[in-house]
Amino acid sequence: MKKPVLLALACSAMASTAFAQTSSVTLFGVADAAVRQVKNGSAGTVKGVTSGANTTSRLGVRGVEQLGGGLSAGFHLESGVELDTGAANASKFWNRRSTVSLMGEFGEIRLGRDTTPTYNNALNDEFGIVGVGSRGVFVYGSSAVLGSGATTAQRTDNGVSYFLPKNLGGWFGQVHVAAGEGVVGNKYTGGRLGFENNTFLVGGAIGQTDVGSTQPKFKNYNLLFNYKSPWGTLHTLVDVKKWGPRKAQELSIGATVPVTQAGSFRVGYTTVNRSGGPVGSGYADADDSTRVALGYVHEMSKRTALYGTYANISNKGAARSSVLYTTPTGMRGGESSSGLEVGMRHSF
Repeated sequence: MKKPVLLALACSAMASTAFAQTSSVTLFGVADAAVRQVKNGSAGTVKGVTSGANTTSRLGVRGVEQLGGGLSAGFHLESGVELDTGAANASKFWNRRSTVSLMGEFGEIRLGRDTTPTYNNALNDEFGIVGVGSRGVFVYGSSAVLGSGATTAQRTDNGVSYFLPKNLGGWFGQVHVAAGEGVVGNKYTGGRLGFENNTFLVGGAIGQTDVGSTQPKFKNYNLLFNYKSPWGTLHTLVDVKKWGPRKAQELSIGATVPVTQAGSFRVGYTTVNRSGGPVGSGYADADDSTRVALGYVHEMSKRTALYGTYANISNKGAARSSVLYTTPTGMRGGESSSGLEVGMRHSF
């Protein structure tokens, strides 16, 4: 082999070694599946296997490069997976997150598809914001945006976020702006500020979404308070959504209670008071809903768990909230929805 080729290979190896010392790339994911039975009033009962009932099944890759001078660059690509069928769970491949970031002592600037401050402030519930038992049914389910057409209950496309530095003694914050780029319901502005230590997690968030030049803006604000103690964690959330005269006021309270070194019970309650919509719309004064849920999670290791959850949603008036998050065809207003699921979650 000629000396120039040997020299080139040596230089390449040295560059790769230097790069490896200052960079990291991680492949990660969650495989979660459960056997489930759900009954939605007149829509009937459905039995089968579902994905992501304890933690959303996903596949992702993320990386960080140290740039020097306290600066670093990073990326995060994450896609949801329907473990029961092997399909992607949305039309966008990197539907959960696709971002690039610049980080330093100033905090983090992040660009791309990502979660909103109002959604981030509602994440810390007793059921991990997924499954038949979670308050996620009301945080981002089909009725969450009050029929406004907003697409921002969880995430936005075309987003720019700024996050406060992580060395502020427990304080955290986010400001997020998303451009509509011609897509009605995606133009969002919002922010979040909070504090966390070994005992408390407190956060407040506010956001609004432009749903058309002739329509009022969809607004969402919430307050999270969690109390952590040796006996368990108390989870609470007050969440308010408004669109013109329509309004939904949600109060959630729940608990995670360890009963063994590896197992814990989960219990949750949510009441939703809706008002302002026309009679029969599902958003009128009498169209209210109540969630009650009970579950158990047994951690077999740091990466593997078995779990079971039962939940019931009682609806009044024309309300049609379902433990499936999206109301099935055939379910009538005022009918109840219930679900039971038993599954396994493995992370890697």
